[in-house]
Amino acid sequence: MKKAPKHEPDEPLTVSPPKKWAAGVPAVTHALEYSLDEASLKTTATTLLTMNQVGGIDCPGCAWADPAPGHRHMNEYCENGAKHINDEATGRRITREFFRAHPVSWLNEQSDLWLNQQGRLTEPMIKRADSDYYEPISWADALDLLANELKSLDSPDEACFYTSGRASNESAFVLQLFARAFGTNNLPDCSNLCHETSGFGLHETLGTGKGTVSLDDIYQSDLIFLVGQNPATNHPRQLSALEECKDNGGKIISVNTLPEAGLMRFKNPQQVRGVIGDGVQISDQFLHIRSGGDLALFQGLNKLLLEAEDANPGTVLDHDFIAKHTSGFEEFARHARSISWDDILTATQLTREEIEEAHDYVMHAGRVIVCWAMGVTQQRQGVPTVREIINFLMLRGNLGRVGCGASPVRGHSNVQGDRTMGVWEQMPDEFLDALKSEFRFEPPRHHGYDAVKAVKAMAEGKVKVFLSLAGNFVRAAPDTEVTDAAMRRCKVTAQISTKLSKAHTVTGETALILPCLGRTEIDIQAGGVQFVTVENTSSEVHTSFGKLRPASRLLLSEVAILCRLAERTLGDKVDIPWLEFEADYGNIRDRVAQIIPGFYDFNRRVARPGGIKLPNPVNEGVYATATGKAMFTVNDWDMSAAPPGHLVLQSTRSHDQWNTIPYTNNDRYRGIHGRRNIIMINPEDMVDLGLVRGQFVDIVGVWHDDVDRRVKGFEVIPYPTSRGCAAAYYPEVQPLVPLDSTAAISNQPTSKGIVVRLEPGTPPPGTKPTHWHD
Repeated sequence: MKKAPKHEPDEPLTVSPPKKWAAGVPAVTHALEYSLDEASLKTTATTLLTMNQVGGIDCPGCAWADPAPGHRHMNEYCENGAKHINDEATGRRITREFFRAHPVSWLNEQSDLWLNQQGRLTEPMIKRADSDYYEPISWADALDLLANELKSLDSPDEACFYTSGRASNESAFVLQLFARAFGTNNLPDCSNLCHETSGFGLHETLGTGKGTVSLDDIYQSDLIFLVGQNPATNHPRQLSALEECKDNGGKIISVNTLPEAGLMRFKNPQQVRGVIGDGVQISDQFLHIRSGGDLALFQGLNKLLLEAEDANPGTVLDHDFIAKHTSGFEEFARHARSISWDDILTATQLTREEIEEAHDYVMHAGRVIVCWAMGVTQQRQGVPTVREIINFLMLRGNLGRVGCGASPVRGHSNVQGDRTMGVWEQMPDEFLDALKSEFRFEPPRHHGYDAVKAVKAMAEGKVKVFLSLAGNFVRAAPDTEVTDAAMRRCKVTAQISTKLSKAHTVTGETALILPCLGRTEIDIQAGGVQFVTVENTSSEVHTSFGKLRPASRLLLSEVAILCRLAERTLGDKVDIPWLEFEADYGNIRDRVAQIIPGFYDFNRRVARPGGIKLPNPVNEGVYATATGKAMFTVNDWDMSAAPPGHLVLQSTRSHDQWNTIPYTNNDRYRGIHGRRNIIMINPEDMVDLGLVRGQFVDIVGVWHDDVDRRVKGFEVIPYPTSRGCAAAYYPEVQPLVPLDSTAAISNQPTSKGIVVRLEPGTPPPGTKPTHWHD
């Protein structure tokens, strides 16, 4: 039964003290409430009971690994996963009547929440250059129009092919193959915006862009650092793994600018102690660090380890590992010893006693893991920070052993798989050579545009066609006004999508909506029922089978859309069997097996329960670096201090949110309900700045150009942020992130290091008085 359209909630802001624990019975209640509001009882039961099960639907949310087959709970999902899968499985539908009633300019004024709430897209639509409305178009006409525009370009580099982590391995492989057969490496993706920094830091030091840690390693570790992470919101099932680590005697140190509930205590709703008990304490130590101070923290820990080795030679460092498997130790050690404690303490805002306490935990741990997320990667010095983390792990041989290693925790279900399949503007020659050998065409060798360079190229008129496979690029990219203006300079924009978003309201002259099947839906092609595959953050590749009837008979799969478009665009210019790929995705996997290491006999092996564990060279003692060994590095830094009267702002997600899309206006764990135009500021900073709670301000970005970047009408909320730092919701504060403010080396936007000042503001029209519950 079709659900009635939702409306923007009209409620006051309510602020309560932040929660001190995550999950528990409320998580179950909220998950079911949201799911049943979106979908029927039968649909909800189908999605939840098959999610993350062998032969079931892989969660479209985060990339956290599943327990081994036979060790999975019958409810192997979290609150946010349940919301995410049933947000896709919603009974609400958007039809041609909806678009007939709502001009694109009006839709663009609506919130991300409202747009998402309208439901699933059901048929191809076009907004023509002289119109402010979308209207229906047949699949054949839509794909012919797009193919003709691509063929008319003066250069293949006038097109961009974007994707997000929601895409499957099969569709990602077809996308990059199409782009390269067309003649371009312009393959910006969501990794450019979230974990590009991890890839560069890991490649330089270890020779691989992936983490080295499995779920079993988490269980067996003696000490885990959680750096710049909020597991309870962004990858909640990690908390279950951390709980098992604690049960096995492991310790956890959390490093964050905000005291998040999931870093304090976890009440596992699948355990008795999580329902009627106090759950389990997660962090044994919480380091309330200054934004951008993570590099200095690990340099302080490394300095202490070197000093401990000096005091007791041969008892602290793993000299055998350092000698056999690493290079650059002496230069690194000289530099680490030279760093002053005054600089370390200033950069971190921690005391030496706090850092020494963390050092004591390290000294008592035989097996150490460091997990990190965008609190690290979206910093200007993100790459040096990742490199320093690897320095830290190498000093005591915490690589290549059970319970040890480096774990960049990816935030979207197949973002790592996209990169494995070749969605990167800088793929190495080995991959391109394999494509050439398998498909008998010459792939382009010059680097293409990443996300930031793509925006600049569109703004300069160098990109005329923008094709997006899933994702919401205009909201995920930085410098919103610049990004929007750049997108509007395109001649054609096309979005392969399941639901409505700003991606469909900020368009080129002509815009296409190409609605696709969701991961939850049964995919039947000429070769029968299809499955797709995804790769999790532990480099495990497994199947995902849709279980629901498609939301519309007019939907095509991502693979089908791309294959039909490629066939129309390229014709017989390349000998690639696009229609065979569409008919049976096993044909795609057979070709992947010939091109990408670790995927031999792909179709047979991935069908086994648990799928495929891709080889990790680090865990086999192999380092594809310049020296053939793991590389110690020297990492200089300068503190990104805000001037007097300014703050360093970081963007963050609310609990009821996935990527750019909020599901409600609530942030339950932080005690904020009803509105998103807020800024969280340390109470002591409020005093220094002359602010009071409930005051409305404009947030003004400070950058070295003359552009006035501001967001208006944000309410001041006292919150225990680290001193000198503030937090506000993403993507609402994306307009403040300058396009040129990127991490050194990786070119990833620095959404966690925005220098801002606050000016008096006024509440948005219709704002109701805030309810404060102290």
